[in-house]
Amino acid sequence: MKRLRFHLGLLGEGAWIALGAMRSNKLRSALTILGVLIGVTTVMTMASLIQGINNDITREIEAAGPTTFYVVWWWNGGLQVGRPPAQIRTRPFLKRAEADALGTVPEVEYAAMFGVTNQRVSYKGEQTRSINIYGGGQHALEIDGGAIVAGRGFALREDQIGAPVVVLYDKVADRLFGRESPLGKEVRIGSHGYQVIGIYRRPDNLFASDGQSEAAAIPFESLRHNFQFLEMQNTIVVKPKPGVTVLQAEDAVTLALRRLRGIKVGDPSTFDLVTQSQILETWNNLTSIFFLVMLVLAGVSLMVGGIGVTAIMMVSVTERTREIGIRKALGARRTDILWQFLVEASTLTLLGGGCGIVLGSLAATAVSKVTPIPAEIPLWSVLIAVGASVAVGVVFGIFPANRAATMDPVEALRYE
Repeated sequence: MKRLRFHLGLLGEGAWIALGAMRSNKLRSALTILGVLIGVTTVMTMASLIQGINNDITREIEAAGPTTFYVVWWWNGGLQVGRPPAQIRTRPFLKRAEADALGTVPEVEYAAMFGVTNQRVSYKGEQTRSINIYGGGQHALEIDGGAIVAGRGFALREDQIGAPVVVLYDKVADRLFGRESPLGKEVRIGSHGYQVIGIYRRPDNLFASDGQSEAAAIPFESLRHNFQFLEMQNTIVVKPKPGVTVLQAEDAVTLALRRLRGIKVGDPSTFDLVTQSQILETWNNLTSIFFLVMLVLAGVSLMVGGIGVTAIMMVSVTERTREIGIRKALGARRTDILWQFLVEASTLTLLGGGCGIVLGSLAATAVSKVTPIPAEIPLWSVLIAVGASVAVGVVFGIFPANRAATMDPVEALRYE
């Protein structure tokens, strides 16, 4: 216990001496810790923004349901760029009959067909720009995590026959009708008339573009009969029954769809399954690469700050040569001198790190206030910032501290 108090006393003494030196050389000290401050600010800002974005994506996935998965024509890690390979282009597109068949699989609660086209929606003299018109099954809107705020969704019969009914997203309803109630009114989608039966509001989402928040939903059969659309974008959304795991449902859906398509044993499937965890993993990979780049930039800044710490500590050792000689003459050991200057260097960088944490948090909060990007400060980023600050002080302070500790006391006392 006494030894602990002794070391804590030395730590406090070294920190106090360092603060005194900073007060005596304010500009020099500020320039020294600037690199550390910038590096830590960068880490904190990016960590806060990435954490906020990841949490937003996670909430979006939870809204759709963590067990919900998708049958798609082709999945390439979410990066379907360019023309698909030849073996993919021969795949048949997903059909409504296949969605209906998957809905009867014992492990499946429902399977909803989903497609999209672009059309203008008009009412009397008002007209939208070309927006997404989603064609979906009875349960299609449930997976989006939003809510019907007025009216209702599609009935089973309307879904089956492709009735001319539409659920408008709230922003489209506001643009076309203003304060007038849209329910029961007829709008034009392209050249076809549709009766408004409901108003839908999407959940808040950072990545909800205008194309997602200004849209309308119609039964899939109505989309298929009345509009042209890219069949390769067709998706079957599958919701497993309660108590059925995603893996069990995937196996059952894969077996059922392979039988429907007459795929022989040993031949590859002509469709892909995408789970929520795969989507999240793809996103995490992207943010990890981005964050790694930011860490490299922050590391360069910390290295620059560390070089500054070495420089100022070398100057400090030179200026305090007589002090070091006096302390050694009075019995200070080499480790005492080494400890003192290491604590001083770490205090400098820790102060820069503390300021960086505050500035990074303020910067992330400011960004979240003026943009839709959320910011959530993770505890691990604070711990990393503090640890990096102290580590920079120790690593870059060891050389000047060792120089001070190895000084000859006689020569130090003679120093003018």
